[in-house]
Amino acid sequence: MDKFYNETLNRLETEIQELEIETNCQIQRIETVIRLIVQSLSDLKEYLLKKDFENIEEEIRFFKYQKPVIVSKLIYYNAIYKIETKKPYGAKPIKKYFNDELRKLKRYFDNNLEFYKYYRTNNSFIDEKFFVRGKFDIKLSLDTFYFEADHRFSTSHDYKVAKIIANDLIQVYIEDKLNNSNQKKASDNSALNWTGSKTALTELIYALHSQGVFDNGNADIKVIAKTLELAFNISLGDFYHTYLELKSRKMNRTKFLDNLRDTLIKKMDEKEER
Repeated sequence: MDKFYNETLNRLETEIQELEIETNCQIQRIETVIRLIVQSLSDLKEYLLKKDFENIEEEIRFFKYQKPVIVSKLIYYNAIYKIETKKPYGAKPIKKYFNDELRKLKRYFDNNLEFYKYYRTNNSFIDEKFFVRGKFDIKLSLDTFYFEADHRFSTSHDYKVAKIIANDLIQVYIEDKLNNSNQKKASDNSALNWTGSKTALTELIYALHSQGVFDNGNADIKVIAKTLELAFNISLGDFYHTYLELKSRKMNRTKFLDNLRDTLIKKMDEKEER
C-alpha cells in the first residue's frame, strides 16, 4: 500500500503544480484540481479493496497519516471554491465575509478540541478505535459524515484528521486575503519585479526564515513573505500551501536553492579562470 500511495500522491501533486503554473483562471483551476483529487481517491479505494492491508499497523498508518493528506486537499480546494464563488462585492462586505469564515474555523476547533490535542501531540493509545475500520465508538465525537461513508474505505476519525489539516490551510488562505486587502498595492513602489516562479520565492523565504537572518531569528514567516512580496511586486497567495507541497516532495525539495548555489559556484569558478 505504501508504494501505491506514494506514487498516487506524487502524481497528484505534480499535476496540481503544473495546473497552478499553466492555468490563469483560479476557479477553473480549482474545478480541475478537485476532479484530479477525486480520481486519486477513487484509485486508492480500488487498490485497497483489491489488496487490503497486511496488518493493523499498516491500516492505522494509512487512515491516520496517508489518506487524510489527500482528503485534506479535497476539503481545502472545495472550501476555497465556495469562498471565491460566494464572495460579495465591496471592501467592507468582503472583510466581514472573510472574518465570518475564520469564525467558522474557530468553532470547528472549539468543538473538536480534545481530538485536536490527541492528534497534534501524536498520541496513539486509542488509534485502534479512531483509525481501524469497523471499530467506531459513538461516544468519541463522530461526524455525521462517517455514518454515510463507505466503511470499507473509512474509519471514524480519518476524515476529522483531514479537516484539521485542511482547516489550517484554509485559515492561512483567508488571513492572506485579509492582509492583502489591508495593504496598498506595491506596483508603484517597487523597482524590482520577481520574474521567477512563486514556488522558487517560497523556497527562498522559508530558507531565510530557517536561517534566522532577520531580527535575530525572531521575524515571523508571514512578515518576511509580505516584505518580499512588496519588494519584488508579486503576490504569493497561499505560500504556506506551496511550502507544504514542497515539503511533501520525495525528490528536489529545494530545487531552486540547489540551482542557486550551483549557479553561484559556476560564476565564481569562471571568475577564477580569468
